[in-house]
Amino acid sequence: MFSTRTVALKRVPPCIEVPPMRQTLPRPPATPLSSRREALGRLATLAGASALPLVLSACAGSPNGPAAAPPATAEALAAFPLSPTGTDTGADPRVHQQVQALGRGINFGNIFDAPREGDWGLRADDEFIDLVGTGTFTRSVRLPVRWSNHASPDASARIDPAYMARVERTVDRLLARGASVLLNIHHYRQLDGDPLDAGETAVDPTVVDVRFLALWQQIAERFANRSPALMFEIYNEPHGRLEPLWNDLLSRALRVIRQRNPERIVFAGPTEWNSANALPRLVLPPDRFLALTVHHYEPFEFTHQGADWVSPAKPVGLGCCTAPQQALMLRLLDLAAADALRRQRPMLVGEFGAYSKAPLAARVAYLSFMRQAMEARQLPWMYWELASGFGLYDPATHQFRPELKAALFGA
Repeated sequence: MFSTRTVALKRVPPCIEVPPMRQTLPRPPATPLSSRREALGRLATLAGASALPLVLSACAGSPNGPAAAPPATAEALAAFPLSPTGTDTGADPRVHQQVQALGRGINFGNIFDAPREGDWGLRADDEFIDLVGTGTFTRSVRLPVRWSNHASPDASARIDPAYMARVERTVDRLLARGASVLLNIHHYRQLDGDPLDAGETAVDPTVVDVRFLALWQQIAERFANRSPALMFEIYNEPHGRLEPLWNDLLSRALRVIRQRNPERIVFAGPTEWNSANALPRLVLPPDRFLALTVHHYEPFEFTHQGADWVSPAKPVGLGCCTAPQQALMLRLLDLAAADALRRQRPMLVGEFGAYSKAPLAARVAYLSFMRQAMEARQLPWMYWELASGFGLYDPATHQFRPELKAALFGA
């Protein structure tokens, strides 16, 4: 039986008290898929999320500034300075070129982003690694990793050596096969203020943010000598507790990374689960090797139909792509493309996809439409994901699902 939690549909800053509309959402023990934003972002639209910028403006202080931290947290964060400020001239031309070259990529989801590798049915087996790289369907891989559950619970967040070595082996195998790899921190539940998954242990709230920065110290150090084909993503889908904190924590994390990786490409995305709607609130340091990322799962009723971690459940049998559906999909892509142009930084659609309960023909139509729309806007992308509920590849038959693969990558 699934455990449940109650969440407010309207997402508002902590300085505003609003009588919440409530919805009980199921939290399955082993069905995460990075798209598990528990339907909040989409439900918020129905509950009036369009008013969020106005709500934010009512808060005391800057809407981009961090919320007040507990004294212990603030003192610890002081050891991690903010990134330098100054005039932002956009990204280095080499960053534009390398990000654009990512082209059509894939997420290795539900592997290292599970509480423990294998908890969600997949491991970083050579079978999957050998599917990608030079001469295969893609040379671009996003590797989500839940580092927080494999580190000491204190402020130092010492990463388990065996786990680090396991991730490192996977990164090196992918790089050796000619793949570009995007490595991130994924699903640090307490950082977002979310309930823990089965198999996770809570840490003292006063060290949550500092642990995030300590994790990046170790990751940045361990992978500092890798080729430029390895890129970092600061954090997956910041939301909830991070809404008022994200710009500050992002800046500190980037400075940590730059100590050992001064010119490695680093991606950062907005809050609201990396929604393009939140891009106006994203404040970036003027770093020449910083790129942008968003995620895109609209129309949510279609992409998540039948998903048992979403409540109320979305009915199955929905098709794609009607004119209203297309308009919604294009609006978010246009927001992303316009923001990239304004900032003079490349933009990656780091996740999109449709769950397996959707009709196959409709999934094919959705994928074809999204691919063409993203590429028309010169937005490279990473499909979510390889071999699980959204997957292009069936690990039981050891075969690609040909219709899905053709819709995205060609026959």
